[in-house]
Amino acid sequence: MYSIKEFKVVPAIPEPLEGLKRLAYNLWWTWNHDAIQLFQRLDRQLWEDVQHNAAMMLAAVPQHRLERAAKDNSFLANLARVLDSFSEYQTANTWFSETFPEHASRKLAYFSMEFGLHESLPVYSGGLGCLAGDHMKSASDLGVPLIGVGLLYHQGYFQQFLSKDGWQFEDYPELEVHHLPIELVKDDSGKPLMVSFPVGEREVHAQIYRVNVGRARVFMLDTVLPENDPDDRAITSRLYGGDQQMRIRQEIVLGFGGVRALRALGFEPSVFHMNEGHSAFLALERIGHLVETAGLSFAQAREAVAGSTIFTTHTPVPAGIDTFPRELVTKYLQPFSDRLGVTMDEIVGLGQTQAQPNSQQPFSMATLALHLSRNSNGVSKVHGRVAREMWQGNWPNVPVPEVPITSVTNGVHVRSWLAPDFERLFERYLGPSWSAAPDDGDVWTHVNEIPDSELWLAHERRREQLVVAARAHLRKQALKRGDSPALVAETEELLNPEALTIGFARRFAPYKRATLLLTDEERLIRILSSTDRPVQFVFAGKAHPRDNLGKELIKRIVQFARDENLQSRFVFIENYNMSIARFLVQGVDVWMNTPTKPLEASGTSGMKVVPNGGINFSVLDGWWSEAYDGDNGWIIGDDRIYDSAEYQDQVESEAIYETLEREIIPEFYDRSTDGLPRKWIARMKASMRSCTAQFSAARMVRQYVNQLYMPAMKNGLHLTEQNYQAAKELAEWKNRIETQWKSVHIESFAADDEGEHTVGAKVKVRALVRLGDVNPKEVAVQLYHGPKPTNGVIEDGNVVAMQFDSKNGDGLSHFTGNLPCDKSGEHAFAVRILPKMPDVSDQFNLNLIQWA
Repeated sequence: MYSIKEFKVVPAIPEPLEGLKRLAYNLWWTWNHDAIQLFQRLDRQLWEDVQHNAAMMLAAVPQHRLERAAKDNSFLANLARVLDSFSEYQTANTWFSETFPEHASRKLAYFSMEFGLHESLPVYSGGLGCLAGDHMKSASDLGVPLIGVGLLYHQGYFQQFLSKDGWQFEDYPELEVHHLPIELVKDDSGKPLMVSFPVGEREVHAQIYRVNVGRARVFMLDTVLPENDPDDRAITSRLYGGDQQMRIRQEIVLGFGGVRALRALGFEPSVFHMNEGHSAFLALERIGHLVETAGLSFAQAREAVAGSTIFTTHTPVPAGIDTFPRELVTKYLQPFSDRLGVTMDEIVGLGQTQAQPNSQQPFSMATLALHLSRNSNGVSKVHGRVAREMWQGNWPNVPVPEVPITSVTNGVHVRSWLAPDFERLFERYLGPSWSAAPDDGDVWTHVNEIPDSELWLAHERRREQLVVAARAHLRKQALKRGDSPALVAETEELLNPEALTIGFARRFAPYKRATLLLTDEERLIRILSSTDRPVQFVFAGKAHPRDNLGKELIKRIVQFARDENLQSRFVFIENYNMSIARFLVQGVDVWMNTPTKPLEASGTSGMKVVPNGGINFSVLDGWWSEAYDGDNGWIIGDDRIYDSAEYQDQVESEAIYETLEREIIPEFYDRSTDGLPRKWIARMKASMRSCTAQFSAARMVRQYVNQLYMPAMKNGLHLTEQNYQAAKELAEWKNRIETQWKSVHIESFAADDEGEHTVGAKVKVRALVRLGDVNPKEVAVQLYHGPKPTNGVIEDGNVVAMQFDSKNGDGLSHFTGNLPCDKSGEHAFAVRILPKMPDVSDQFNLNLIQWA
């Protein structure tokens, strides 16, 4: 062997084009069509070859093209306009700075295992990542001072390729990190800024990369360093690759390492938002830091941390939650035990529904997140209800509707998914400022002013672009598989640019039921083979590398697509990514979604078709349960959930065919004398009016700010002021109440009159409560009332506070309350008692509720 020295060659950007580099390293350009066109003009084919990576484009474009562009007055004028827009965007006043000027200098941290910001930075797998990316982009638009924290995966998720029989295989090429739109963070001496932390028995080092997202920033940790053991370098190798041991190591880097990275960068965020349970270790790191530096006990530090922490769950089934056996948790968290000042039993208990020492219950990251945050939410109204049922075990005596998990329905960053044809339409008819407030429902009423002919023409252009892009991808697939020249040539004839086009692109998990459409193949073939009313389907999606059931679904779809009776109207596009998603959502007429209810937490792909004129055809689950109004799309089945999954599939597959045959296809091909499908266009407009604003990420981020971020910030600031005095008092109070609560119980309760009552009356209820040493001001005694139950439990009850009256010589406290008689019928009520303190935002978090 011979020794080598490394050196780096960077693009020689002519001085007039220096602004291109500034743009390339800020992903603002990804939602600005004028900026995108700048890079396309340099070399359109190369732009496709580098997968729309502006940073790589500047490195790969031939020097003579750069020199020519530097002398092109038209190009330079376009560049100047884009740079002016960028500067104006970066310096303008924002919604957050105007609404919360007193908090404009504070920071909020958003931790996520993946960020889907753009296909040029492939460190995402699907919906969770794209949601995180859209969250950051909208935070930038609104000026919310949000800092993202994630991991830089050198091999990303995986590249999908299919064998000739349709079986999915995975490839993991190394990303060229030096060509990604990211920047290595350096310290004052010019060296990479590093953080370190224990991962098991070894100290692991990580460097930090910055991703600029408009006004926002995302920081990504990287352990692929020579200082690390080879096993530790692999931690940031693949997203969701490896076994449980690799997963917990990645989550240690994200949680413990991410918080340390923020401190090294000089940030002390006022709020921490955990996007799924992957990052729940961040709370332990924050607690440990306060124990070390502020002299707090674990209990005191826990109160200070939990009060400013938010947890968002995206998972509607227990099987989707990261859990680890006790031995694995002990192996990797033991180094943090002494620092936290608690035993491993106590740490493990935080991740268990019933925190009992030596319990064999697995350690759940979501449970840890719930125990160490005071604000939790699901990602749609339906999912909020599912999450409350799913996690009630953490609040065993609390009725499901009162389980402290709220919901914030997901949304999408409209401009990131919007076709340029529609952006021009919106600027003309909605006004040039529509993009400043995409969540303003009044703006979208102006969709009615867009002439039907213009709207339809723009949509038809996008469908044609979809067909062109799909053919190009299918040709590449055929060449990669080694298909015959005849089969490769056939890809040029696949799909019809004028046919009704239905898209389905999902992660191929069994519950998403990608093959529900194939339940009756003969009937489907009859629909697809029509000559006068052609219909075509475009499928895409990946299965998890270890999900063989998901791979079987892909195989069945691919093999069905080869049926010669389909006339090239059913295709599967490999290697689904954000680029493919974009031309699909911009070009389909209908977006179909078939999850098993209620397992779709939210879903966002269907939201992306709406501003592009696409119409949803979906099961009533996730976001579509909130969106559907009868005029803006179609539903598959109804909202019933049957005991038999097979029967559910049968009913809903029949509904797909019926709706296609009787409603969707006739409406699409019902043309007026001028050739326009007027009823269809009316439905397109109804979809845009009713869904675009409500399911935009701008609405979502504003809702997070108003309902979760600001309350958490105020609570966190209160708990930390005056040397954490409120956190200390709260911890002491909880400890005392837990000790004294053993003597608390309700002796009896009764209504003054237990006969019949007229609507509008109020019935006085009295309760005798033994409080022991607990002060009456420290308890809440409540009436819980609702319709007479059939199973002994009042569902969806209402709460009425009872008032302390007096205390007798036997030590019994008297409480009274008025039971309202608002509706006729049979009703029931119960009495309960729970601790009450002003600083406790979640009244149930002590789990000390008692029922009479």
